[in-house]
Amino acid sequence: MDLILLFFIGTIATTLGTMAGGGGLISLPAMLMIGMPVHSAIGANKVSNTLSSLSGFIMIYRQKGVSLQEGFKVIPISLAGGITGGLLAASISEDVLFKIAIGLLVFAFLFSFIGKADFSGQQTFKISFRGTPLLYGIGVYDGVFGPGQGTLMLYLFSYLNIAYYRAVGLVRIATFSSCFGAAISYISTGKIIWPLTFALLIGSLIGAQIGVRLAGKLKPKQVKLLLRIVTAALIINLITEGF
Repeated sequence: MDLILLFFIGTIATTLGTMAGGGGLISLPAMLMIGMPVHSAIGANKVSNTLSSLSGFIMIYRQKGVSLQEGFKVIPISLAGGITGGLLAASISEDVLFKIAIGLLVFAFLFSFIGKADFSGQQTFKISFRGTPLLYGIGVYDGVFGPGQGTLMLYLFSYLNIAYYRAVGLVRIATFSSCFGAAISYISTGKIIWPLTFALLIGSLIGAQIGVRLAGKLKPKQVKLLLRIVTAALIINLITEGF
């Protein structure tokens, strides 16, 4: 029964996560509710996110929505950010992490109303003084804490005048980069419960394909509304957990 449940959790969470980020809002609490130890649940998420994110990027690349050159530019920045965040994690209290997460998401939520970016741009991702430090900073945040990382990246790519479908591909390869090292760590420490993780992984791979197909059909105004809903849900979730 748990295997079937985890399959559907992976499908639903990754579909949402691919389109707007925030998939962890569904998957992690659900895994904890069925009794998975917290480290095993996080490890299962990292393993499934690694492979499902890569499959999503490959699908968008095959449809010429994003280029390998852009992906190769994103990987080292996100990977460096994730490593830095992992090193900083032990020195930052949980209370401070919640405040940072809520502050970033509130800013992103307000920016979606104030900013003019609407995912209708046609720019490609380039190493720049404007985008690179922000992408690295989100990678650091993901390495330290993580909730809302994909959502924040979508806001960033919108700010950089990158079209939504291309942005989804870039977020997928960035998520692959930041999750890969973490997944290896959880595997090496023996925290992975493999039957449950495989069930989540299979669902996540299917969810990634569904999410990419749906993302290709969304209009800019629909994307902004979806992002606002996910962002608001993330903020409420973090405030609730903080208290």
